[in-house]
Amino acid sequence: MQYAVDVLKVEHVIVCGHYRCGGVLAALRRDRLGLIDNWLRHIQDVRDKHQVRLDSLTDESLQLDRLCELNVIEQVANVSQTTIMLDAWARGQPLAVHGWIYGLHDGLLRDLKVTVSSEQEAAAVYQAAVATLS
Repeated sequence: MQYAVDVLKVEHVIVCGHYRCGGVLAALRRDRLGLIDNWLRHIQDVRDKHQVRLDSLTDESLQLDRLCELNVIEQVANVSQTTIMLDAWARGQPLAVHGWIYGLHDGLLRDLKVTVSSEQEAAAVYQAAVATLS
């Protein structure tokens, strides 16, 4: 990502998740799978942060889809806080981080309306994106 932003001067970074993700399902179910649990740690953190929101959904498939969406939103926030992005924005470089999700079941790519184009707007964009999932 640093090479793409600093050298190639890309203007768009896309965080793209997908519905029905097996890793997200394992995090949702609190499954223990071995070494991959270390990779899933961040998704488990997202689950814990939004547990009340997930518990409000009665069906596991709805919870899974919501956790997939929330994970993308959280990772957009994380990418937006990296020194790579912060330094580029400080230089005045045009750069946006977008959050999308792909439907394996229908082949559609969905914009989660979480696009961060500056450090100053990151918190408001995050709050708005999470609020739309209520």
